[in-house]
Amino acid sequence: MLELSMLGFLYEEPLHGYELKARIRGLSGHLRPVSDGALYPAIARLVKAGLVEQRTEPGSGAAPRRILSLTEAGRAELWSRLRHPRDVDITDGQRFFTLLAFLRHLPDRAEQVAVLRRRQDFLDTPASFFYRDGEPVSAEDVPDLFRQGMLRVARATSEAERAWLAEAMATLTD
Repeated sequence: MLELSMLGFLYEEPLHGYELKARIRGLSGHLRPVSDGALYPAIARLVKAGLVEQRTEPGSGAAPRRILSLTEAGRAELWSRLRHPRDVDITDGQRFFTLLAFLRHLPDRAEQVAVLRRRQDFLDTPASFFYRDGEPVSAEDVPDLFRQGMLRVARATSEAERAWLAEAMATLTD
């Protein structure tokens, strides 16, 4: 998701590393903080792969700064990752939110809808944090107050997300 975030933000405009890190931190840093030890090797990988290019510009202080921009190959890679997200990118809530942050960059509405439909299908599959005899346990079946809370919040979140997905897909197919 780090590379997807990098490609997505660079699709919007060229950025220097510090600003890119700040945007990624704003998107998901409270859950999965990004360190320099992860960011700068990822930048190097994307540059080496020809997906990102960098140029040096004078900085606001004495030190020059490297500006990163997306190449045409980087744009194609972003579109590919948006078109064909891995299953974990659909099923993990934070990863899906990262995908959503950049899904507007996919030019084909039908492909956007296909991604949203995959998430809807996942949400429509019965699931729980807790199982009894292989079956999902609902909040009403749990005597523990705190587990009830987990299950009720998850249910409300899923219902709200399902409603939004239906609205979004209707908008995109009109």
